[in-house]
Amino acid sequence: MRGRATSLRRRLTWTLIGGAAVLAVLFYLVVRTYAQQIAQQGQDRILEASLTSLMDAAVVREGQVEVDVPYAAFAMLDTAADDRVFYAIHQGAELLTGYDGLVEGPFAAMAGPVFDTVGFAGTDLRLARLTRVLPASPAPVMLTVSVAQTRDSLAGTLWAISVNAALFGGAFFVLAAGMALWTSRSTMRPLSQMAEAVARRGPRDLRPVVRAVPTELSPLVTSLNSLMTRLNASLTQSETFIAEAAHRVRTPLATVRTHAEATLMRVDRDENRAALRSMIRAIDESSRAAGQLLDHAMVSFRGDQMERSAVDLVGICRELVDRLTPVAEMKDLELVLQADGPVVVQADPILIQNAVRNLIDNALKYSPAEGAVRIEVQADPVAIVVCDEGAGFPVAQIAELSQRFQRGANAGDTVGSGLGLTIARDVAEAHGGRLELANVEGGGACATLYL
Repeated sequence: MRGRATSLRRRLTWTLIGGAAVLAVLFYLVVRTYAQQIAQQGQDRILEASLTSLMDAAVVREGQVEVDVPYAAFAMLDTAADDRVFYAIHQGAELLTGYDGLVEGPFAAMAGPVFDTVGFAGTDLRLARLTRVLPASPAPVMLTVSVAQTRDSLAGTLWAISVNAALFGGAFFVLAAGMALWTSRSTMRPLSQMAEAVARRGPRDLRPVVRAVPTELSPLVTSLNSLMTRLNASLTQSETFIAEAAHRVRTPLATVRTHAEATLMRVDRDENRAALRSMIRAIDESSRAAGQLLDHAMVSFRGDQMERSAVDLVGICRELVDRLTPVAEMKDLELVLQADGPVVVQADPILIQNAVRNLIDNALKYSPAEGAVRIEVQADPVAIVVCDEGAGFPVAQIAELSQRFQRGANAGDTVGSGLGLTIARDVAEAHGGRLELANVEGGGACATLYL
């Protein structure tokens, strides 16, 4: 099953844009996570400083802890968002001062502060807690100091950082998408240029591609050049075969026909003469069929490999009239060429000659004796018209007569292969024209080759 065609450029573009989108999202997440960690560390350091300040302000007198809460311990927690501050000081499990329920015991001595996020008073707090054993008489005292702060300022800071990270990520994505478009276009440009260079070549230009291409395209160019070399050799062999086959088929048949006619003149018995006439007719049919098959193969071959040049249609028709006049005279027919002057067009002279020869040959076959075949060359529009004075085309078959091996119902015993009009039609279409068939009032048929 044939797969759906895809665009390498589109695939490359979307791959690069997709990669840019992933990188932009990763950039945003990494920046936001890192900023959150830095901001949290900053708040923890301030809480630790406040905690240490309160712990240093505690003194033990006669087994009781006294704390003169310093102003600086809470002033350092002041923020632009006016975050609320909570604290609690415990001696053992007993609350000395602060907010009851902020932390719960039991408490154990610790080497450094402990940080945690807790819920209190209907909001989330960042809590720092430190427990120390203070020397005292008659027994050491365990003191626990806790300081907590709301997270409004931290949330605002994180929001601002997130917005900036999103803006930077979006700008990065837009820039990366633009670069992806430019990269895909510049990457595919050598391939497009090579395709255009090959497309501009003529149909017979099968030279190797010598254009400098990126390393990745070298295998493709090498394969293309190899294909062109093989194709050129194949086309040359085909052209040579067609020409050689035409010569090798027509020459022996012509020789056999000549001997058959010579033998017919020397034979007296009626049955032998009838057999020789049948042989001559079969030779004519074979020769004509083989010749037109080869002509059709040549037209099909050259149709894709046309060698256009300035061609005088009047000159081609005059040469064909001179060549076919002896054939016409044998049938008591007259070939009449009508033209006001040279009509020069860009065309393949071999194809044009082949098409006109087949049209004239058809007209000669179906014209009655002592009639005329008229060949007219028109300049506007450019056309060659060949008319005879025969029975005309069967009206019901006109649309089908230019198809391969199609012959009119009124062809009778006339020798033919059904390829003459097909050849003329293919030549016209190869030149961007058409073949039109029509009957003439009063008798006769006309074939018009428009170019």
